[in-house]
Amino acid sequence: MRRTLLPLCVLHVLAPAAWAEETRAENGQLELQATAITGIADAESAQGPVTGYLATRSASATRTDTAIHDTPQSISVVTRDVVDDIGATRLQDALDYAGGVGRANNFGGQGLTTFTVRGFTTGEFYRNGFPVNRGYPNMPDANTIERLEVLRGPATTLYGRGDPGGTFNVVSKQPLAAPAVTLGSQLDSQGMRRGTLDASGPLDEQGRLAYRLNVVGEGGDTFRDHVQTERYGIAPVLSWQVSDDTKVVFEGDFMRNNHPLDRGVTRYPGQLGTASRSTFFGEKDAGKLHNDNNMAQLRFEHFLNDNWSLGGGFQWLDGTLAGNAVEANGIGADGRTLGRNFNYRKLEWTDKDSQLNLTGHFATGGLEHTLLTGVEVETYDYKSIIQRSSGAVGAYPIDLFDPVYGQPRPALTRTPTHDKENLKTYAAFVQDQVALTERLKVLAGARFERFEHDYETYVAGGRNWTAADNAVTPRVGVIYDLTDSLAVYADAARSFKPNTGASRPTSGSTSSAGFAPEKGKSVELGVKWQSLDRPLSVDAAVYQIDKRNVLTTDPVDSSYSVAAGQVRSRGLDINVAGNLTPEWRVTGGYAYVDAEVTKDNTLRAGTRLVNIPRNSLSLLNVYEFQDGSLKGLGLGAGGRYVAERAGQTANTAFAMAGYSVFDLLGYYKVNEHVRLNLDVKNLFNRYYEEGAFGNVYAYPGAPRTVQVGVAYSL
Repeated sequence: MRRTLLPLCVLHVLAPAAWAEETRAENGQLELQATAITGIADAESAQGPVTGYLATRSASATRTDTAIHDTPQSISVVTRDVVDDIGATRLQDALDYAGGVGRANNFGGQGLTTFTVRGFTTGEFYRNGFPVNRGYPNMPDANTIERLEVLRGPATTLYGRGDPGGTFNVVSKQPLAAPAVTLGSQLDSQGMRRGTLDASGPLDEQGRLAYRLNVVGEGGDTFRDHVQTERYGIAPVLSWQVSDDTKVVFEGDFMRNNHPLDRGVTRYPGQLGTASRSTFFGEKDAGKLHNDNNMAQLRFEHFLNDNWSLGGGFQWLDGTLAGNAVEANGIGADGRTLGRNFNYRKLEWTDKDSQLNLTGHFATGGLEHTLLTGVEVETYDYKSIIQRSSGAVGAYPIDLFDPVYGQPRPALTRTPTHDKENLKTYAAFVQDQVALTERLKVLAGARFERFEHDYETYVAGGRNWTAADNAVTPRVGVIYDLTDSLAVYADAARSFKPNTGASRPTSGSTSSAGFAPEKGKSVELGVKWQSLDRPLSVDAAVYQIDKRNVLTTDPVDSSYSVAAGQVRSRGLDINVAGNLTPEWRVTGGYAYVDAEVTKDNTLRAGTRLVNIPRNSLSLLNVYEFQDGSLKGLGLGAGGRYVAERAGQTANTAFAMAGYSVFDLLGYYKVNEHVRLNLDVKNLFNRYYEEGAFGNVYAYPGAPRTVQVGVAYSL
């Protein structure tokens, strides 16, 4: 506890006088777009704060500041007010109310390794337009989030490699025009203790230099036996208005997460049952994995004239994940003795990404254009070593239903993983948004990308491999305003993602070729409605996505794979956000997803894809009293329903039962300086499993938890 709160005890921030940021909007002043972030302005910008639950503009789907109502794609924005109302501490908490976004692999509690959207599992997501899920990053902390934008369908045209189901972009908090300091503290009934600092303001009299500083310290117990965590992070942002036409932003995020590798519960065939959700099958003295992640972004925007601007920047990521852990090997004949291995791992990664964009606004032949062109270069380096003890079931066993801890650690006798890889990508893209009439708009673009992937292993008998390919991923969308509040749209796009692994080698060869990349195509039809008399929007879409070159068993040698499988997802999304009345605000969504294997060498056609429910629903309701003696009091309820899911993509797979979880929340704004909150999560103490991974693991959700907090603004 003392170590957790230490960063807050030693920090004292003195914010200088007010700062007024210059913006170029219709009046010809500077307004940063795409990768650059503005401060607060009177009107909403695509990267700035949002009051309430409804965002009306986004830059994530087009890399330009565009009205969501005019964008031919399904987009959901989780605003800062949502994050605060639900008492979120992790980005993943906010995703629960994004509509149709599910949880998948969290790498033993370490972070957000993968998530699901529109029937596909993906690990690609972004921060201010830059890729950040490289290696094994920490779960992004909610304290740094200004808004979270979920894009459904392929985003490859603008962002490069990824799955066709969708992705999300985190817009981080940026410097404010006026001095502000907020100290926060949260604790819960499971043992979590958390302290935060959010400070911002100008650094000079002219207001051209400004800062934002977010600090978090967290630690304590969890609902899992013998699983204690520590988390420390600092995220500085410095913005510099160099001139009326040029702005530069430096942003960092440096975090350490100390957490045991906690795989959850096991679901082996022949297992007598599932262990209690609190049962940890590791060893309490095995230690923690130490996960360090460092990120630095340098972004800029320069206006060449009133109509053309250059933007872009550079991002550097660096991370390590190292420490001891215990993992499962198999189940004994009695159905309750779990085989385990003790292991040590050290994973290291570095990623460098450079972007340069040119944006222009002009008219030709009476048509209004917003033209975007860009280039991007990324280099990713990764190396790892994992050493393990014996894999025999009886070598390091534990009883799942009556665990006895404290066995001597077995020797590390195997090194199944010792490798390095390098992935380079080079890309150029072009996109044009054209207003054909006042009501009819077209968006078209294409990305040209080349990747070069090299893998080298030092394990005896392992095979090195290389892969290189070129990809063209076009996109076209049309949106038409039937009325001032109702629009219909159609969108078609393609995606690609490099496959990893070694194909069957030719006779006598010591290395292998890689695989052709996965390729996806998506068609989407939708409708968007936005109220003219209140901040409320509803959108709905139907879609079909097909993906080919999915890895499947090589029919010649079953120890290898071939890129010959195909999968398909089709379904319906419905999303709502905004205010039903001035006091009553809502956000959430419903998703129907039919995702299955359509072609494979071993899997039957129709096999369900892992972690994908046919039906899911989330809805958050908050009522805040606007006047009278209860002014400042907010009461709310949130609910999430997730249907049954397959625990693995297999002919015979274990299933995770469907579940419904309800949360209650309350807050009280005592005055302009103090905000109190009281939340009850999983009100009815339901048992549920968030997601499955590794074909045998499922991670249980937390039981009923009471969380209280206070925020004090200076």
